[in-house]
Amino acid sequence: MRIEDYALIGDMQSAALVARDGSIDWLCLPRFDSPACFAALLGSERNGHWWLGPRGRRPATRRRYRPDTLILESEWDTPTGTVRVIDFMPPRDHNPDVVRIVEGVSGSVEMSTQLRVRFDYGRIVPWVRRDNGHLQAIGGPDSVWLHSPVPLKGGDYAHRAAFTVHEGDRLAFVFTWHPSHEPMPPQIDCDTQLDETEAMWADWVSRCTYSGPYREAVVRSLITLKGLTYAPTGGIVAAPTTSLPEDLGGVRNWDYRFCWLRDATMTLDALITSGYLEEAADWRAWLLRAIAGRPQDLQIMYGVAGERRLPELRLDWLDGYEDSRPVRIGNEAVKQLQLDVYGEVMNCLFVARSRGLAPDDRAWSIQRQLLDYVEEHWDEPDEGLWEVRGPRRHFVHSKVMCWAALDRAVKYVERFGRTGPVDRWRTLRDAIHAEICDKGYDPQRNTFTQSYGSSELDSALLLIPMLGFLPADDPRVVGTVAAIEKELMSDGFVLRYPVAADNEVDGLPGAEGAFLACSFWLVEVMAMQGRKDGARELFERLLDLRNDVGLLAEEYDPRYARLVGNFPQAFSHVPLIHAARALA
Repeated sequence: MRIEDYALIGDMQSAALVARDGSIDWLCLPRFDSPACFAALLGSERNGHWWLGPRGRRPATRRRYRPDTLILESEWDTPTGTVRVIDFMPPRDHNPDVVRIVEGVSGSVEMSTQLRVRFDYGRIVPWVRRDNGHLQAIGGPDSVWLHSPVPLKGGDYAHRAAFTVHEGDRLAFVFTWHPSHEPMPPQIDCDTQLDETEAMWADWVSRCTYSGPYREAVVRSLITLKGLTYAPTGGIVAAPTTSLPEDLGGVRNWDYRFCWLRDATMTLDALITSGYLEEAADWRAWLLRAIAGRPQDLQIMYGVAGERRLPELRLDWLDGYEDSRPVRIGNEAVKQLQLDVYGEVMNCLFVARSRGLAPDDRAWSIQRQLLDYVEEHWDEPDEGLWEVRGPRRHFVHSKVMCWAALDRAVKYVERFGRTGPVDRWRTLRDAIHAEICDKGYDPQRNTFTQSYGSSELDSALLLIPMLGFLPADDPRVVGTVAAIEKELMSDGFVLRYPVAADNEVDGLPGAEGAFLACSFWLVEVMAMQGRKDGARELFERLLDLRNDVGLLAEEYDPRYARLVGNFPQAFSHVPLIHAARALA
């Protein structure tokens, strides 16, 4: 399956990817970052999957989400009839469940299912037993039960069944995880859970304040972002997958199942501006717990509960998606210095406060400590927004975000009556602004550059007018946007920065696709500059890249006309929402 052939289901604690042919090829339980029990996405079916569909294994004729939900419906038309499979994960009370309901729509259809449970990312073959007609798989700390309305037969380390569905038939399969030392959890009522899950999503979507011309795309993106939120803590993961490649067959494969401060703040910004302040309050509480301590210990990412140790490991027993090795879990970038995150945090909290989030004295105290760190370290080189694994540089975007941190601090004092050394902050803010315009701008080419003294461009420079650093019609911004459109476009979409064998910026071999967030940023800037027709044309081209159920990966590779990178990607859906608002 291509990456775009998958759909997302989830319970706001974990998520599964369901392929167009009815196979669940990725599922981590009980959390987003737990070891996968279905890992066929990054290997083969022998690394774990659960297929359910018409005999003969064919792609669904059509599929969709139930309106305003994360409930997936896939339908197959066959020569003898039509069948529907409803996939969802009900918001959990205790144990996570995956529910698959088979409905006979017309005629009769011969169906098959195959289950291979493999714990620890496809490495552990569990011990399987039957108990009163139910199937249990146990391996170390993990135990799962499959409650099946049809008998399954074991063989070749898998369990299979064949059955026929007639018009009006309704069969429910339930896959439940629990710690192996606990007894079997009680069975759920699938119809009740389906109704409650649908009602929950409909109620949540009803709070959306966006009513512009692209509401369908915006709502689907908001639901996706909500689905990437870890409900117990308020943390937000960047994506529910690891190691889906940015370069097919290459090494640019990273684990995104963690909470990047940058991605989370951008996600919260999109939710807040769409009417979701409760999520902002939950995330602020998560943030205060995660970053509690010394400001110099701030990390760029944390686990969903605020964990700080995220060691990067390679899973050599997995072949990788389309032979893209290595498969990684954990993320070594957690150790990087990325000065832009301070600006992201300050900006997000400022937006939330401006939109009505209640003041919090402890939050302001921690913000003051973060600002002390910015004052002391803003002039250092760092790894920057794109987490380069080459040498540190004075990235212009990082400096702009340091400016933004101080700018929002000044506004906190001016608008909300907070106390702090505002004159000192204002003086340093203006000094950083002046330095960026001096060292980060190339007057001969009339463009800002990726880093001080560099001739390279960087699409993160598109954020300059959005942050208020300079107006969108400033000649230097106009020149920068024109340079990016000329030098960083591939097949009409925007690359992050030049990737070439002689460019040591990111320190990695291989190429990559167009970064979708960057293209949405260009839409927003074009709209700010009054170029609405061109912005709308690009925006609608980007919407056409979504898969059939409205989801986007991290990148689009024009070489193969395919989505690449982890999926679905919060960093792609967030700027979609902002771009739609800019066009509205």
